[in-house]
Amino acid sequence: MKEKHIRIRIEQCLALAKASNCPRRTFGALLLDPKRNVVLMDGYNGGPRGGGDLCGGDDCLRDTMNITSGTRMEVGCHHAEMNVICNSAANGVPTQDAWLIVTGEPCMMCAKLIHHAGIQKVIVVSEGYAGANGVSYLQDHGVAVQGVSGPKDPRLQT
Repeated sequence: MKEKHIRIRIEQCLALAKASNCPRRTFGALLLDPKRNVVLMDGYNGGPRGGGDLCGGDDCLRDTMNITSGTRMEVGCHHAEMNVICNSAANGVPTQDAWLIVTGEPCMMCAKLIHHAGIQKVIVVSEGYAGANGVSYLQDHGVAVQGVSGPKDPRLQT
């Protein structure tokens, strides 16, 4: 894919993240066909499909209970990466050899899903959410990871 097309897809992914209802951090994810430069599927983080409540309502339980990201999976939103992969499965959209753009570093659980879904490259909008991530897992398992600049995690700004 040409650099200009990647930049446009990043902008789309950032716009998609605005659909999230998570009070802590909004994530977007786009699954791409790199050969045809088309979006195959999208996803963002938030509550259960169909309008279910978030785990802590207007407060993020990860923050109020001081739970580290990527741990205690019963707490927190459905992740954007998880949603894009599940949306693809539910609609018969192949993930093998696709690329994924995500607006922050995948957690370990999402990294495992990405790897096992056959996604070949992950473009991470860097300087996003700063926490434990699965980038090393992806790289160790043959998934290319490319960081691109993006908006900073607001919790890290002074």
